[in-house]
Parts: sequence; structure tokens; C-alpha cells
Amino acid sequence: QVQLVESGGGSVQAGGSLSLSCAASGSIVGINSMSWYRQAPGKQRELVADIDSDDTTTYADSVKGRFTISRGNAKSKVYLQLNSLKPEDTAVYYCKAVLWAKYNYWGQGTQVTVSS
Repeated sequence: QVQLVESGGGSVQAGGSLSLSCAASGSIVGINSMSWYRQAPGKQRELVADIDSDDTTTYADSVKGRFTISRGNAKSKVYLQLNSLKPEDTAVYYCKAVLWAKYNYWGQGTQVTVSS
């Protein structure tokens, strides 16, 4: 099993920046990929960015060039740098880890609010 704890959300004005962190504990040696998702009120949860065990990254088109996903040296932490934030980036951001290529684990979420 894996436990995930996110931190770093908050409120910022449009054009500002935030940094999110997600720390994994438990069976971290089995983690393949880690991702950030977000869910805005009344909308489905969507993938924001993903990073594989070989550090290959994938981004949603809506955040390309503005957000950056990275992993710590121990591969047990994943970060999301959010730049040039827009009001439409407002959502609860969730960290996800895939264990042994088949088990999904989620964090509790952290709120990001961008005001215009």
C-alpha cells in the first residue's frame, strides 16, 4: 500500500504561481508513475500531468508551458510547479501513484484558487 499527502495549495491572483508537493510513504519501491489530477466544481476529475519511472512527462494541453511536474531524487515525492495561473485552473488538485502497474492510490487533495 501507498499513502500520499499533498501540500502547497492556496489562493493566488491570475498570473501568479504556486508549488504543490506530494509525499509518498509505504511500498514506494513499487511505484511506477505519479500524476497530478484536478477536479473543479461540477466537473469530472482530469489529468493535469504525469511522470513515469524513467521521468518521462505528459501534460494536459491546457497546462502545457505553464505547469511543470518533477520527482524528487528518492522518487517518493512528486512536485507540480504552477505558473501563469488562470481562474480556470481553480480546482482541488489530487496526487495519484500507480503501484506495480495495477493499483491506484490517491491523496486527499489540496485546493488551488485563482482569482481574476
